[in-house]
Amino acid sequence: MSVELANKIDLLLRMGTKNGLYFSEWLKKNGYSDQLISKYRQSGWLTSLAKGVVYRTGDKLSAYAAVSCYNNQLNRQLRVAAHSALELFGFNHYVPMGKPVLMVAHSGISIPKWMNADYFDRTIKPFETNMFTTIQTSTVKVEGVNLLVSSPEQAFMECMLLAPDRYGYMDLYYIMEQLTSLRADVVQTLLETIKNLRVKRMFLYMAEKAGHYWFEMLDMVKIDIGTSKLQLVENGIYISKYKITVPKELFDYE
Repeated sequence: MSVELANKIDLLLRMGTKNGLYFSEWLKKNGYSDQLISKYRQSGWLTSLAKGVVYRTGDKLSAYAAVSCYNNQLNRQLRVAAHSALELFGFNHYVPMGKPVLMVAHSGISIPKWMNADYFDRTIKPFETNMFTTIQTSTVKVEGVNLLVSSPEQAFMECMLLAPDRYGYMDLYYIMEQLTSLRADVVQTLLETIKNLRVKRMFLYMAEKAGHYWFEMLDMVKIDIGTSKLQLVENGIYISKYKITVPKELFDYE
C-alpha cells in the first residue's frame, strides 16, 4: 500500500467511532471513494457489514455506536425509545430474556439491512410511530457516544403503543409505579397531542392508580380521550371513567 493510502486509512480510522460503522454516503463526502474503500477491505483494514456499510476490522460492534453513527453521518433522527430509553434513565423493571434488545423509533424510513445484522451486542428492533406531534427527546451520552433518546414520559407511552404484543400490561404497570418524577408539563403536552386513544386512556388509568403527585397536576379538560368504548383485553374489567377494559390482574393489583 502506498504512503498516501496508508495515511488516508490512518486518518479514517482515527475519525471513526470505536465499535461503530462507516456509511458510504459519508465516506464519499469525506474523500473516500468506493474503489478506495474496496482496497482497504482487501488489505484487511475494514470489513463489510452490508452494502455501503463497513466497520473497522476487529471491532466488536456496538448497537449504540451504530445508531449514533447512522444519525451523525447521514443526518437521521433515529431515537432510542420505549423500554430501552427507560433503562437509560434508570427505570429497568422490564428485562427481556436472552440477548439485550435496543428499541429504536423512526417515522416511516425504509429499514436498512445493516440493522438486521446479528453482529451487534444488542438486537436492534426498529419500530415506526407517528403518534407524537411534538417529539420529546434529549441527547444522552452512552458508552462514549451521543444518542437521541425519548424522554421518560414519551418512552413509557411508546411502550404502551407496543403493548400487549411486545410488553405486558402488568409489566408496564410495575414500571409506572417507579415513574414518580415525571414532569407534569411534558405529560400534559404529550397527552394533548398524541393521536392514540388507547395509549392516552391506559396511561391515565395507570397513572391515577399509581397515585403519582404529577397526575393531580394534569388539566384533564384539555385532554381528549374520545367517547367510544375500547376493549383492550378479553374478560377484563371495564373502567367507565376512561372507557376501557383492563386486565383483571391489573385492576385487582394493590
